[in-house]
Amino acid sequence: MAYTVLARRYRSQTFDEVVGQEAIARTLRNAVKAARVAHAYLFTGTRGVGKTSTARIFAKLLSGGSPEADAAIMSGQDTDVIEIDAASNTGVDNARDLIASSQYRPLRGKKKVYIIDEVHMLSPNAFNALLKTMEEPPEHVVFILCTTEAHKVPVTIQSRCQRFDFRAIPTAMIAEHLKEVVAQEGVKADADLLHTVARLGNGSMRDALSVMDRLLASGEKKLTGELLEELLGLPDRDLVSAIIDAFAAGSPRDALTASDELVRRGTALDQIIEALLSRLRDLLILSSCGPETELVDLAGPMRQQEAARAAAFESAGLVHMIVVCENVQRQARQSAVPRALFDAAMVRLAQTEKLADAAALVAGGGSPNGSARGGGGIGGGSSPAAREPTAKKR
Repeated sequence: MAYTVLARRYRSQTFDEVVGQEAIARTLRNAVKAARVAHAYLFTGTRGVGKTSTARIFAKLLSGGSPEADAAIMSGQDTDVIEIDAASNTGVDNARDLIASSQYRPLRGKKKVYIIDEVHMLSPNAFNALLKTMEEPPEHVVFILCTTEAHKVPVTIQSRCQRFDFRAIPTAMIAEHLKEVVAQEGVKADADLLHTVARLGNGSMRDALSVMDRLLASGEKKLTGELLEELLGLPDRDLVSAIIDAFAAGSPRDALTASDELVRRGTALDQIIEALLSRLRDLLILSSCGPETELVDLAGPMRQQEAARAAAFESAGLVHMIVVCENVQRQARQSAVPRALFDAAMVRLAQTEKLADAAALVAGGGSPNGSARGGGGIGGGSSPAAREPTAKKR
């Protein structure tokens, strides 16, 4: 039999299984129970957060059909629940066909439901044709419009819909769902790996499951962070940690050595900088808000390690380091010698405290550890992080 991807095999079948959208699921279920169902709904949110799954589950409740009908609805093959991809059916003729078919009553269910995915792709004329039906819809019809770009849906359409905004799914919820998935797949996975995959999903369950699909395709019975880095070409976490530790220790040599090893392994400069930006951001939040803050997506030993690492930095210095990384990333894309800019940034970041001390002396600031402003150079200039001290202790 053909392989079915995880995102389809583990698609939510009931409102109780919907992850991260509990308030929406509860509201829609209660609307059916109270017989307060509107004739049109707008589901908006980023990709992979459950819009289409929720629309199908809602359609099941509205249809009130048999188990066979419910299965057909969830597979997108029911005669009374019509799914339309607006990206490939954008024209006014498609909208007119939809309007014509909506006049016929459902064959076996209580409602005829139209789920229009990526509705923002409809042409202006198609929207105008759809608007006519939405103004005075047949009593047996319910429209569910799904979109990732609600701002492209005309206000005249939105005003006739009940709107539900699907939020990005929290990393912890995605990680917990991934844990259940790998258990059912008969595979073991490190907790840190599951959390990293959840973070890579960036709020999208489907994206996270797609990454997990790639890991499972490796055939390994134990999934680890090393396997993830190898398959996705991610920068080695230990080497990125070594770079950051070199910044804290004020060691340009160690920073250059670790970054060069990443380059030798085939990691692009842009990827290294992005990894540094992500890690430095976590350190900044931990340094500013404490190790128990919920503003970082870290768990278990990884949180403990980063909290200990954050203790070696000042918040102001971390802000400066983030700005330097962002500036050099932008400059390197336009340079004929991006490696030179990258290496210069590594040296600057590892010498940040020394640069601050020298600037303080030149400015006559008295104490070399005073509030001196950083000079120019790579990533310098009028950065919002004027203070450059980073290391609390060597």
